[in-house]
Amino acid sequence: MLDLTPLWISMKTSLTATAITFFLGLAVAYWMAHYKGRLKGIIDGLLILPMVLPPTVVGFILLLVFGKNSFIGGLLANFDITVVFTWWATVIAATVVAFPLMYKTARGAFEQVDMTYIEAARTLGYHDLKIFWKVVLPLAWPGIAAGTILSFARALGEFGATLMLAGSIPGKTQTVPIAIYFASEGGNMDQAFIWVMIIISISLMVVVLSNLWTTKRYSTIGRVRGDR
Repeated sequence: MLDLTPLWISMKTSLTATAITFFLGLAVAYWMAHYKGRLKGIIDGLLILPMVLPPTVVGFILLLVFGKNSFIGGLLANFDITVVFTWWATVIAATVVAFPLMYKTARGAFEQVDMTYIEAARTLGYHDLKIFWKVVLPLAWPGIAAGTILSFARALGEFGATLMLAGSIPGKTQTVPIAIYFASEGGNMDQAFIWVMIIISISLMVVVLSNLWTTKRYSTIGRVRGDR
């Protein structure tokens, strides 16, 4: 019988990483959309760097950051906290590789918001936080939703960085992509095929539902703008 533990670990990891990426990505994207400093290009490049680096390079950097000989790893060790080869390592790896997708998509959505709506809200006495929640976020939401789905899909399929930072501990850090790799390496092609079909089904279902929801959201925003 197929052990579904890797599926549970993958879903738990992906949902946690997506939640972290969602709020962190929104905050950074909104700040960068309005940041005009000289270092904007460098900061933007650093933020999307995990998207273009090989996953093994990302995993190696994370090992340097959270290893016991590093400053952060040593600091955590003083509190008996270990990151490497734990479930939280899978979350960190998934978050790091998924963040650029959320950030880039959300930033593009924020930059496309018509400033007329923001200026109109200011004339009505709205403060910046209220403008963000009541005006900017609803208008940018289709793009943000797309970024969230892409982040989830990327976190769900993360392999290289996770394997380096979290390893492949059955029942603890072995996600579906890692289970596929070791099943195929061990010659258990039937099990690997089952895992492949499961992860394809989940990804396809999420993308289809996202497309349906986003299309409906865009049409709703279009009707609202048309009424105005």
